[in-house]
Amino acid sequence: MDSYLIQVNGPGDRAPLLDVHLKTNGNSMSLGKVKGRKPRWAVRASEMSKKTFNPVRAIVDSMKVEPNPKKAMISLSLGDPTVFGNLPTNDEVTRAVKEVLDSGRYNGYAPSVGYQSCREAVATYYNCAEAPLEAQDVILTSGCSQAIELALAVLANPGQNILVPRPGFSLYKTLALSMGIEVKLYNLLPEKSWEIDLKHLESLVDEKTACLIVNNPSNPCGSVFSKSHLQKILAVASRQCVPILADEIYGDMVFADCKYEPIATLSTNVPILSCGGLAKRWLVPGWRMGWILIHDRRDIFGNEIRDGLLRLSQRILGPCTIVQGALEHILHRTPPEFYHNTLSILKSNADLCYAALSAIPGLQPVRPAGAMYLMVEIEMEHFPEFENDVEFTERLISEQSVFCLPATCFEYPNFFRVVITVPEEMILEACSRIQEFCEMHYQGAEGAQDLECDK
Repeated sequence: MDSYLIQVNGPGDRAPLLDVHLKTNGNSMSLGKVKGRKPRWAVRASEMSKKTFNPVRAIVDSMKVEPNPKKAMISLSLGDPTVFGNLPTNDEVTRAVKEVLDSGRYNGYAPSVGYQSCREAVATYYNCAEAPLEAQDVILTSGCSQAIELALAVLANPGQNILVPRPGFSLYKTLALSMGIEVKLYNLLPEKSWEIDLKHLESLVDEKTACLIVNNPSNPCGSVFSKSHLQKILAVASRQCVPILADEIYGDMVFADCKYEPIATLSTNVPILSCGGLAKRWLVPGWRMGWILIHDRRDIFGNEIRDGLLRLSQRILGPCTIVQGALEHILHRTPPEFYHNTLSILKSNADLCYAALSAIPGLQPVRPAGAMYLMVEIEMEHFPEFENDVEFTERLISEQSVFCLPATCFEYPNFFRVVITVPEEMILEACSRIQEFCEMHYQGAEGAQDLECDK
């Protein structure tokens, strides 16, 4: 019979290294050196967590301002259409989920990319001759935010860069920096209804550029790109061989005098990952159902990107199965009147807000064409007591109890964003208070100069 002996080498009872030998019939075999535990705690946050930064939260949380107790708070800051209850989802949408829940057939785990039948439902809904889709071209995700995260993760490596709109949705930067990806900001032009400055965009491309993010319709701008402008964007991407990540969560949420063009329907060769979901158009952001649509007619992505998305989706067990089960019903049975009514309310609010703010000296709103937002320029030279848009919006809260997001949150100082999903009477009251606030603080050119001299 073999005999075994474990020898421990090192001084004292707690040697820093254990040299382990195994003796079998006199033959010694080393198993290598095993490190002992450190005698103290050393728990640290990961580098990824340290790189994660949300500019909206950083700015808003640091404002620390109390609203005027004599005036009820009106929040025009949160892009959640459900907050005030004036924009409920359609009964068909709710009924679909209830039926799935009662069926008991969707209580288990689904494939990480979503049930095949549910992917087929999304593919059928968005399929068209200009941009054909099959189930294999759809990845279901936990909201559009996760769709964007997966798309970024599959397209870019640490040390590469992505092109992001300015002003733009803050999540792009938050996700990219946490992954070690550099963000390059390309300019949008307010005087051209927030079209992209194409020369500036193209000047940013280099050998490390992994993708171009195009957000249309836009958060925070409420802009909708024309067909010709989208074609010019695609021309830049084609020349530079840069794939597009299209954030189209507000797709089809455009006003009656405008037309929405999914960018993939205009592309003949640029590969596109289009991210969307139920949150906005169906008014259920808390249901966390999103998707990635893979448009790759020239097979530029090939299996590489598809396999990468599959592997990345396997890090978690996929989006909510109950909502997945309801997808076909939601997509194909929601009546057109529901969409029309929602857009009618948003258009009415946008027109009211734009007209009211346009009449206020010192403010220059940019008329929106879709989504749920409106951007307003502050002519800071006429409000010299405020350093910037953050101070302006802080005082607006403390004096008038109206909360608008300073556009510094979107990398665009001296503007603020208004959410137009609130009830009409609230829009009118908010605009009235903003007018009162501006009249109180507005300085003409001469008055502003005198105030500067007094500082």
